[in-house]
Amino acid sequence: MEKDQVFAQKMEKVSPFEFDEKVADVFNDMLERSVPMYEESLKQQAGLVSRFYQSGTDVYDLGCSNGNLGMKILNDKNISIIAVDSSSPMIERYRSRLDNDQKQSVKLICDYIENIQISNASVVIVNLTLQFIDMKKRAELVNRIYKGLVKGGVFVLTEKITHDDKIFKSIYEDFYINFKLENGYSALEISQKRDALEKVLIPETISDHKTRIKKAGFKGFDIFLKWFNFASMIACK
Repeated sequence: MEKDQVFAQKMEKVSPFEFDEKVADVFNDMLERSVPMYEESLKQQAGLVSRFYQSGTDVYDLGCSNGNLGMKILNDKNISIIAVDSSSPMIERYRSRLDNDQKQSVKLICDYIENIQISNASVVIVNLTLQFIDMKKRAELVNRIYKGLVKGGVFVLTEKITHDDKIFKSIYEDFYINFKLENGYSALEISQKRDALEKVLIPETISDHKTRIKKAGFKGFDIFLKWFNFASMIACK
């Protein structure tokens, strides 16, 4: 696994973060060192897919990146996946991981998830992706996810979150910085990546997500995994 050093050198000007070739090359290392409980979250998401998948329907993985979740889901040969990501380097890395049998089960689409029509889905997963979408487009996307799910279907959402309470917000941020320092990132790397993500990754509170999801029509909502400023949520139709 190639080590993430994207922000290791001092930059005169930090450009907005994007999922380009440079990031795709080190993406797995970046995730393991930047997203608490990443592997555990994927494991449980794959378990939810196995539980709620309905034969003859599709699983939508919106913001699929290089296929880390998809490869876990594909342990079950009978599941059909529609995997979408706007980054062509990520899609190509996903494609390169698939064997001939798996290619029959996965439809890869390189596009913005806001453009995707969702239908006949028993599970829709949005994994660390809604946070990158224009705030004005988030409700419409969640509404389309609800409409595209079959009865008994589920929406699984994992996001970096924030908090309305200044004390909790400060605690979350401090523990997250410590997490990255413990994983070998320097203060410079943390600072420059934060600058790159400013106005690109816009986190919301759990209350924001719950309100949007309930307004879309989902009858149930809960948090199934949480670490300070990261949370995995499930909503049932």
